[in-house]
Amino acid sequence: MVIGFAVVFIALFPFANKIYTLLAAPLLSKLPAGGQMIATAVTTPFFVPIKLAMMAAFIISLPHSMYQVWAFVAPGLYAHEKKFMIPVIVASCSLFIIGMAFAYFLVFPVVFGFIIGSAPVGVAVMTDISNYLDFVLSLFFAFGLAFQVPIAVVMTVRFGWLSLAQLREVRGYVVVGVFIIGAIFTPPDIISQFMLAIPMWLLYEVGIVVAMLTQQNKDNSILPPA
Repeated sequence: MVIGFAVVFIALFPFANKIYTLLAAPLLSKLPAGGQMIATAVTTPFFVPIKLAMMAAFIISLPHSMYQVWAFVAPGLYAHEKKFMIPVIVASCSLFIIGMAFAYFLVFPVVFGFIIGSAPVGVAVMTDISNYLDFVLSLFFAFGLAFQVPIAVVMTVRFGWLSLAQLREVRGYVVVGVFIIGAIFTPPDIISQFMLAIPMWLLYEVGIVVAMLTQQNKDNSILPPA
């Protein structure tokens, strides 16, 4: 895992500044003409792109890292456990990346448009590049985890922690909970809150459907032959 991460990081290192420029594009596109970002510390212009390159290397090497974990634990699993866990691992990695892409392409433009549009007259918005990186990484992490909801639902049913009927019964509490989570992990505007809460709710419903199909397949597999 360490070797895989190191190889990707070394490959990305020469492009660290370009990667940061790509990450900053949603904010820069919303700034007034001539607007720019700033660095308030002497070493920030060097270390912030490197930090971003490390995060990008971690994400790109994630499938390889997950494979290494799988190769370690797979010999101790039964055949039906392997059959169940492989799709779960693939789906989990894919959903995390989809959640990040959702944040970058849909949420960031809305959030930055709202923040910059809310600035008082005469106030120039010039965000420090380190603060910007921390902000977007926190949103990436929030949306990546939010998109894991279907996996959590399927695992909950699979291991018998809750039944499908119980998951349907608590649907109202889930709706309230996802809006509370949206309010905590997104900026103060109501739009970005909805953009986190609604996908989480929809993914919860998707998780119930997938869990139901998985349960039916499991029940059919244990039926005696006719």
